[in-house]
Amino acid sequence: MNTYIKLLISIVVCVAVGGISGFFTSSEITTWYAALNKPSFNPPNYLFAPVWTTLYVLMGISFWLIWKSDAQLSVKNKAMFVFAIQLILNFFWSIIFFSMHQPGYAFIEIIFLWLFILFSIITFYPISKTAAYLLIPYICWVSFASALNFSIWKLN
Repeated sequence: MNTYIKLLISIVVCVAVGGISGFFTSSEITTWYAALNKPSFNPPNYLFAPVWTTLYVLMGISFWLIWKSDAQLSVKNKAMFVFAIQLILNFFWSIIFFSMHQPGYAFIEIIFLWLFILFSIITFYPISKTAAYLLIPYICWVSFASALNFSIWKLN
């Protein structure tokens, strides 16, 4: 498969996961989420979409670097599997938090998400340092999101 097709697929899949999970989020922003008590460090709502879109594109590029690499197939497959798990966890966090209105369960889930992002970075690093580095903004944002999730859970 052409490397640019792989790049396109990688980015589209990651952005699609974000877009589909955003579907579960959008209707709750002005209703349920707006009514919650939030900590002082809660960013404005307009910030979330561009930040997440950027992160999903970086995730897609990161995945592509692994997919197109010449690394041993078993090493690549392990890294791609770990990445897939974190992407699934990313998707389900929005459903748990926004659709199910369960910030406590979402906090537990985001801890697993954070761990699998870390595992992705660790498994990507020997294959492509750039791919690993591209996930650093993501783990930083999820660290912030974890603190925000925890605070919202405790305040409500």
